[in-house]
Amino acid sequence: MFYISDILVNSPESYKSTLQEMVYETLKKLEIPFERVDTDEAISMEDCIEINKKLDMKMVKTLFLCNSKKANFYLFITTADKPFKSKDFSNALNISRVSFAPAELMEQILEVKIGAATVFGVLMDKENLVQVVLDKDILLEEWYGCSDGTTTGYMKVKTELIVNNFLTYAKHIPKVIEM
Repeated sequence: MFYISDILVNSPESYKSTLQEMVYETLKKLEIPFERVDTDEAISMEDCIEINKKLDMKMVKTLFLCNSKKANFYLFITTADKPFKSKDFSNALNISRVSFAPAELMEQILEVKIGAATVFGVLMDKENLVQVVLDKDILLEEWYGCSDGTTTGYMKVKTELIVNNFLTYAKHIPKVIEM
C-alpha cells in the first residue's frame, strides 16, 4: 500500500535537501500558501494518481531538456497526460532538436534527482542557465501540483502564484508554448 500522509499546510520539521528547505523558505517569504503531503517514494504513474486524489489536483509533468551541445537547458512543464515530442517542442520554440538532459547535469544545475524535477529547481540555477517553458494548458489549471524537490514530498499551489509570483522572484520568466 502506497503511503500518503494527511494534508499538511506547514513546512516539514526537517529537510532532505538544500533545495527542499529553500522551497519552503521561499514560499513563506512570498506568502504563497500551499497544501502538501509526505509519501513513500513516488515512482509510478499510479502513485501520482493517488497523490492527485489526495490533494484534489493534477500533477504536472516536468522535463529537464538540453540541446545536443549541452549548452542550452529547458525546464518544460506540461500536463501529465501529454506525450513529449521533441520535434514539436523544438518547433514551438524555433530551436534545434532537444533531448533529455543527463541526470548528472540535472543534479548539478537544479540539485534534484530523476523523479523529483520541479519548477522549484530554478532556485538553484544561480547562473540562469535554464529557460522555463510552460505548456499553455498548464495555465488553464487552477492548481499546480508538483514535487517539493524530493520524491517523497508533493504539493498543491495556485498556478497563478507559481507563474506570476514565484517565477518572477526566481528570475525565470517562462515562455509559454502550445503543444
